[in-house]
Amino acid sequence: MAWVLKMDEVIESGLVHDFDASLSGIGQELGAGAYSMSDVLALPIFKQEDSSLPQENETKHPPFQYVMCAATSPAVKLYDETLTYLNQGQSYEIRMLDNRKAGDIPEINGKLVKSIIRVVFHDRRLQYTEHQQLEGWKWNRPGDRLLDLDIPMSVGVIDIKTNPSQLNAVEFLWDPTKCTSAFIQVHCISTEFTPRKHGGEKGVPFRIQVDTFKQTENGEYTDHLHSASCQIKVFKPKGADRKQKTDREKMEKRTAHEKEKYQPSYDTTVLTEMRLEPIIEDAVEHEQKKSSKRTLPADYGDSLAKRGSCSPWPDTPTTFVNNSPTPAPTFTSAQHNTYSVPDSNSSSPNHQGDGTSQGSGDQLHPSATIQETQQWLLKNRFSAYTRLFSNFSGADLLKLTREDLVQICGPADGIRLYNALKSRSVRPRLTIYVCQEPLRSLQLERQDAGSGDSNGAIYVYHAIYLEEMAASEVTRKLALAFNIPLHQINQVYRQGPTGIHILVSDQMVQNFQDESCFLFTTIKAENGEGFHIILK
Repeated sequence: MAWVLKMDEVIESGLVHDFDASLSGIGQELGAGAYSMSDVLALPIFKQEDSSLPQENETKHPPFQYVMCAATSPAVKLYDETLTYLNQGQSYEIRMLDNRKAGDIPEINGKLVKSIIRVVFHDRRLQYTEHQQLEGWKWNRPGDRLLDLDIPMSVGVIDIKTNPSQLNAVEFLWDPTKCTSAFIQVHCISTEFTPRKHGGEKGVPFRIQVDTFKQTENGEYTDHLHSASCQIKVFKPKGADRKQKTDREKMEKRTAHEKEKYQPSYDTTVLTEMRLEPIIEDAVEHEQKKSSKRTLPADYGDSLAKRGSCSPWPDTPTTFVNNSPTPAPTFTSAQHNTYSVPDSNSSSPNHQGDGTSQGSGDQLHPSATIQETQQWLLKNRFSAYTRLFSNFSGADLLKLTREDLVQICGPADGIRLYNALKSRSVRPRLTIYVCQEPLRSLQLERQDAGSGDSNGAIYVYHAIYLEEMAASEVTRKLALAFNIPLHQINQVYRQGPTGIHILVSDQMVQNFQDESCFLFTTIKAENGEGFHIILK
């Protein structure tokens, strides 16, 4: 037993001695100074990671800046987005400023860029149904636009375009190196899109959005450069001034501590740069989008709107057309129980006598199909309403009364479409009736005069409609009505008292009585070339 204990002591002392020896020298190199990590950080792996990290002090510099000359509301909390009140139909200046640093986007130096200014919904829930909302607005206010460009007041804008299918947008080209100002007019008011209209409703906010594109190699302006927008509310004329005054008076009544929570009112509104956040939807959602009954969670649109994302621009900015299909609205007329085209005697005469009548191809027939009706609308310069009448056949369109068309298309285009549907011609300034008197009827007339009997001859007259009160117009229309070569007619005379021949001049035509009747004969010219016409 004693031998075993002695062996344990020997082994233990040997282990301690070896451990002390292994620790000798540790810390001698560190004793001179603190250890540096510079050699470790200089390794390639750390350099690569360091270069990928964003610089905190590096801020993105936008290439452009857009400033609207309208004051912001003082009743906006400190960290909320600014809100600007606008009057309906009033012109507001948007200054297009080049904000590039030296060397930024050099490919647009000396070139034009294209900007699209749009009025869009601020609330994402309304953005999902924007197409239906705008179609409803167009239906209630036919012929009007949500956004217009005040061209006489604008400076530096080139090639201005407004598409009839994009009522909320205008586009133009401009040179970033020159002073450019676009004056816009917003014609829709915020309360027009509230679900219930009983008075006192809180209007929905809109956004003024500017998207700028540069030219690609194929010459189209499709390469996106920059987008910015601001929040607005639109009131009836002078309503924005009253609202601004009310907000200012409310702020003056607040204490100094409460005022610190709100932004000051600025004289101009700077459109803030924002990312474009497209609305992603599948086929099912697209079908739901076309339905006005689509609903979303109550907080869904608000949470997205607070992020401050812009509305996506149209898929084809160069064509500037929204290609989504639109169901044609249906309506009933409260004033008319039946739809019929008024009878023909209310229209101007058909120009069958003078050869200027419209061909049957220019008229819309009740049997026309939907496709033929669309072609007729395009041919007669009604392309802006082809989508509105996309489900109308010829019979459907012909059933609409003048009042219906004015309500749908507005006074100007409504009356024009009504006249085109009826093939209504321009009312002539003068109408005369002319019958050619053959030689045989002259002989019979003399015989009847001698015998006292009537031969019962029937004279068929042609209607001549004069758009110009000129002798040349009379000559031309006579040639057309009676198939006479125009170059063979030398002079036109009117038979006066005692059978004298009076030259028909412009002054004589101007003194013709409307719906005068004439018989005319022809005599050979003195030189044997052509003949003269004598009106009796």
